[in-house]
Amino acid sequence: MTDPTNPKDPAERTDPAELTELTDPEEPPAPLPLPFPRLLEAVLGLGSDLELRATLQRIVENAAGLTGARYAALSVLAPGDTGLTEFCTTGLGAAERARIEHPPSGRRGVLGALVHEGAPLRLTDLTTDPRACGVPPGHPRMRSFLGVPLLVQDEVYGNLYLTEKRGGPFTAEDEQVVRLLAAQAGIAIGNARLYETARRRERWIEGAAAVTTALLTGEAAADALMTVAERARVLADASAGVILQPTDEGGMEIVTASAPAGAAGLVGTTIAPGSAVLEQLLGGEPVFLDDSATDARMTTPVRHRFGPSMMLPLQAEGRLIGTLALPRRRGDTPYSPAEKLLATQFASQAALALVLADAQQRRERLAVFEDRDRIARDLHDLVVQRLFATGMMLESTQRRTAAGERDAEVHATLGRAVDELRSTVQEVRTAIFALQQPPADAPTSFRGKVLRETAGAAAVLGVQPSVQFIGLVDTGVPDAVAGHLLSALRGALASASRRTGTTRVTVTIDATVTLPDTRPGVRLTVTDDGTAPATTPTENTADDTTGDTDRQDTTTTWQSPLRPPPGP
Repeated sequence: MTDPTNPKDPAERTDPAELTELTDPEEPPAPLPLPFPRLLEAVLGLGSDLELRATLQRIVENAAGLTGARYAALSVLAPGDTGLTEFCTTGLGAAERARIEHPPSGRRGVLGALVHEGAPLRLTDLTTDPRACGVPPGHPRMRSFLGVPLLVQDEVYGNLYLTEKRGGPFTAEDEQVVRLLAAQAGIAIGNARLYETARRRERWIEGAAAVTTALLTGEAAADALMTVAERARVLADASAGVILQPTDEGGMEIVTASAPAGAAGLVGTTIAPGSAVLEQLLGGEPVFLDDSATDARMTTPVRHRFGPSMMLPLQAEGRLIGTLALPRRRGDTPYSPAEKLLATQFASQAALALVLADAQQRRERLAVFEDRDRIARDLHDLVVQRLFATGMMLESTQRRTAAGERDAEVHATLGRAVDELRSTVQEVRTAIFALQQPPADAPTSFRGKVLRETAGAAAVLGVQPSVQFIGLVDTGVPDAVAGHLLSALRGALASASRRTGTTRVTVTIDATVTLPDTRPGVRLTVTDDGTAPATTPTENTADDTTGDTDRQDTTTTWQSPLRPPPGP
């Protein structure tokens, strides 16, 4: 019965306190009308996956299952109210998907109204609403409609749509279920976005570290720029990665391009002086474009091929190296603020790595020049002096001939002069070979290893040994024999360093000798002009290889066959 002091029926009261007073405390609470067990299960399932795309798809499927909707979709709004960036659906078969040419833009019709109003929308018949328009061709016929906005950190992130409820139109209970699901989905989406942002930041950091490592390994300038362009293109999911550098005319030119479909038509493209975007780039300012094809600041002939784009300065220590441009295809998702920030930081680190790599290459070139200066001094001290001595010898021979001396003495003198000239030619050839070797690299050829040993001994000897090669020493001397020869060379140079008064050391390696057993061999001869006696070098022997050390005054000889003796 109705309380006479309170004309309202208990069923009509809206104040929860009043309803509590009229409820028997010993009676169990009335069953809740909402499907809370299934809703709780759906909410708990939202936090089981941190991948954003998987989370969005799970929200759509849960909403359709809780309300009995045949079709459900979730749209993600693009920054700046430029449409939709994601559109996840459920309930559409493969044939229905194929008939739809493209998803709705979300800018007009009922979906547009939901985007702009930001409030739930429930319709019994979608086709009778005056705002219904913009349905894509091939879209299934739909009547009942329920739309709820998704809020992430108090901002509209997207909207959840449900259509064609089985058994009738959507009810207020369905709307309440979807609103509760949307509230929890906003938290799950926020977590997924944080996870995705962390993953993206990790990839950019790893990419910057990989670029720095690659540049500091000694890549050429063109290869270094390609490394930066290629890595940035992959990280930004761009259709191309290009490097522009200033030109002498005051513009900028694409010097390097990386594109999966090919860089044809990109390299060589220039931005003419006077362009609005050029002033920003030369000033070291980043430029962000929503659509390169329609932006009035762009003047390049290839702009119509691209849509959203970032143009980032490669600047370090006040020096503008160039610009890194990362354009996407037309219609692609615009760059988010997080992507712009990460790409800008990557460009700064890449520019610093380019500067360090250039400084490293300059130091290596300086080392080459210094080493060549040393070789030039050696040529002056050794080769030029020998040529001068040979010239004096020939002049003396001329005077002797004029004085009527015997022909035998003249021929002997001329023979020595010819030998000296031959030795000089060998010295010049050795010096030329040394000039061709990068000083920072370890020698790989036998000739280079010999030169390294003699160069190392020069500091102890106080004089640069003269080295002569006869025959094909690089290809004709096996590795095993070469190792024994280098050991003998070290011993001979050590012996020469223990003698006093050494002013000249000559090393000769002859790969054309024939041994007494008729086998081809190689002979090492080390001669010095020291006066004090030295310890006899250790004899070198190996399997099927003989090592002989014959000392005459200050001459050490070592020889070995180039191949083992023939079998029985």
